[in-house]
Amino acid sequence: MVEVISALTGVFLFRKYKESISKYFILFLVYLNICEFLASYTRFVFPDKFLNFLVGSLIEKNYWWSTLYWKIGAIMFFVFYYRKILKNKRFNKIVKLASYTFFIFSIIYILFHWKAFFVSYFPIISVLGAIIVFLCTVFYFIEILQSEKVLTFYKSLNFYISAAIFVWWLIITPIVFYDNYTSYEVGIYERDWDYIKLRRLLYLSANIIMYLTFTFALIFCKPEYDLVSD
Repeated sequence: MVEVISALTGVFLFRKYKESISKYFILFLVYLNICEFLASYTRFVFPDKFLNFLVGSLIEKNYWWSTLYWKIGAIMFFVFYYRKILKNKRFNKIVKLASYTFFIFSIIYILFHWKAFFVSYFPIISVLGAIIVFLCTVFYFIEILQSEKVLTFYKSLNFYISAAIFVWWLIITPIVFYDNYTSYEVGIYERDWDYIKLRRLLYLSANIIMYLTFTFALIFCKPEYDLVSD
C-alpha cells in the first residue's frame, strides 16, 4: 500500500518535477507498482483459479520475475539515475563499470543456474546489487559533503532517495543469505516458519520506511536542475 501512495504522490506532483531528473524517479515508482501487480499473478495459480494451467510450470512461482524487475532492473535504474546526478567523473566511471560488470555477471549466472532461477532467489545477485547501490549513494553523499549543498541537503529530494535506499539495502541485504529457507524447493514442513515471519516483518518495516520517505520527500522538496546530462 505504501508503494502505491508514493507512486500516486509522484504522479500527482509530476508537473512539479517534469523539468528535472527526478521525473525518472517518479516513473520508476510507477514501474515498481506495475511490476508488483504483475508479480501477484501467483495468487491465481491454483487448480481452482483461472491460471491453473501454470500449476507445475516453470513460472508457477514468481522468483524469476522478482529477480528480473527488482534485483536486476531496479539496480540498473539506480545506476542510470545516479549517473545523471554524480558530477565527479571518476565516481561516474566507477559506477558505470561496476554496473556493466554486475549486469553481465547476473545474466551469465542465471544462464548457468537456469532451473534454480524459477524456484529460488540468488543471494550473490542480491549482494552485488546492494554493493552497486552502496557505491551510488556513498559517492553521492561524498559529493554533497564536498559542496555547498551540505548546507541545504535537507531540501534535496535526491538526498532522501539516497538515504532511504541506503537504509533499505542495509537492512535487507543480510537476510538474503537465508532466502533459501523460503524457496519453492524446500518442502512446506521443512521451512523455518519463525524465520519467515521475521523476514516478512523486516521487509514490511523497511518498505514502509522507504516508501514513506519517498512520499514525504516528493511533497516537501523542490526540483533540482543543476544536474549533469550523462
